[in-house]
Amino acid sequence: MTDSAVMVEAKGLRKVFKGRRGDHTVAVDDLTLTCRAGEVFGLLGPNGAGKTTSLRMLSTVYRPTEGVATIDGHDVTSDPESVRKSIGFLSGNTGLYPRLTAREVLTYFGRLYGMDDGAIEARIAHLAQLLDMDFLEKRCDKMSTGMKQKVNIARTVIHDPAVLVLDEPTAGLDVLAARTIVDFVKDCRTRGKCVIFSTHIMHEVERLCDRLAVIHKGRMQFDGTLEQMRATHGHDLEDAFISVLEAA
Repeated sequence: MTDSAVMVEAKGLRKVFKGRRGDHTVAVDDLTLTCRAGEVFGLLGPNGAGKTTSLRMLSTVYRPTEGVATIDGHDVTSDPESVRKSIGFLSGNTGLYPRLTAREVLTYFGRLYGMDDGAIEARIAHLAQLLDMDFLEKRCDKMSTGMKQKVNIARTVIHDPAVLVLDEPTAGLDVLAARTIVDFVKDCRTRGKCVIFSTHIMHEVERLCDRLAVIHKGRMQFDGTLEQMRATHGHDLEDAFISVLEAA
């Protein structure tokens, strides 16, 4: 793991949102982290801690107020187009067009990434098998929540990016759909992808994450392995997580 290539690196990231009355809110302050190829990096924190803002800065959705970050060697501020080609970013159940089928959605996103139709069809067939998508001809407005999220995952990785940023990808899903997505993340790690995985579900952290960070009040409170977290804050992962928050 330590010899794997660094795919995501952030140093001193800060995001300040300015209000209409001249006030401002510091959403993230001094975020520093490193993620490598073949690694699942967990990002934990309570609601409002700054997780999504952090992921959006790494994914070029937000421009950092301060600090630097690179994805696969590309700077998120000076070279956002190259970052977007290298990354697959999932945040919420978005990006689906109700009247299109799953296949049509994936074809559309593949073309946005400049893929030819033959490559798109091959990629769709591969992802349909990995994600158990036997509903490619079903329209999105006729799908269950789990089906929609599988399509969202597939369109996020249709271009086979080196880095995946997944913001609570299993939220609200049933056990079977969630397990399919967890198995997919495991497969991505096996194939050398770098995955940043934000979740509130502790057993997913235990099953997936090689390292994890805890964000609270906009600042990183812990960065290390599960073993290091347990050694410092207690064996039960949920108790250890709460202990980190209480110490902040």
